[in-house]
Amino acid sequence: MAILALGCARTPLPPSKRGEGPPPPLGQTQVQEGVASWYGVEFHGRKTSSGEPYDMQRLTAAHPTLPLGTLVRVTNLENHRTVVVRINDRGPFVKGRVIDLSYAAARVLGMVEQGTCRVRLEILERPPGFHKVDFSVRPSYALQVGSFSERTNAEDLQRRIEEMLGAKMARVVETEVGGTRIYRVLVGRFTRREEAQTLARNLAEKGMDVLVISEYPENISPPSQRGTRKDLPFAPQTLSP
Repeated sequence: MAILALGCARTPLPPSKRGEGPPPPLGQTQVQEGVASWYGVEFHGRKTSSGEPYDMQRLTAAHPTLPLGTLVRVTNLENHRTVVVRINDRGPFVKGRVIDLSYAAARVLGMVEQGTCRVRLEILERPPGFHKVDFSVRPSYALQVGSFSERTNAEDLQRRIEEMLGAKMARVVETEVGGTRIYRVLVGRFTRREEAQTLARNLAEKGMDVLVISEYPENISPPSQRGTRKDLPFAPQTLSP
């Protein structure tokens, strides 16, 4: 059974009096302003979207679109404290919030008690292999339905998926993880996460383990990086009504 990843469906923390509503329009692509929240002990030790365990004492954060591994300076606009965090998770998915900080980062910013605050995000360093990283980039979404070390196994699953959903609905993406060649079977290409989740629901109800992943354009990441950004493991019981 698929397991819900960290940073994908958290209980909202009490909001501050300011900052509710949609984020402001982006002015500069390297700077974003909006509302930050944080997550702590209830997620400590669980797997993040990057695959590493969440450590509430490390300076990390969840962002909905920035490539995993991006370093970001976060400034609390209410007290002007700053902290540098590494994006290793996806979230927040509460309307109007732009980043979900670890407990350690929230403590540095002095926002633990209030739960949320207005922040400015500045990109400091892009992850290896990415030629361009900014807040204007929006990934597309696909479903990962299998991952194999043998290409023939991936192609067999691709054929079964296409028999079920139609020609050209599935594709095999070759990547390298830890020096090992991996063949992932991806389904569809969506501009909105919700569209991907709808199909994921249907496949999960047929007994398949499904991941909703982010895919970045070719001019942002090389082929070896595309399709490797694991995002949201999907199971029917995790969907909101």
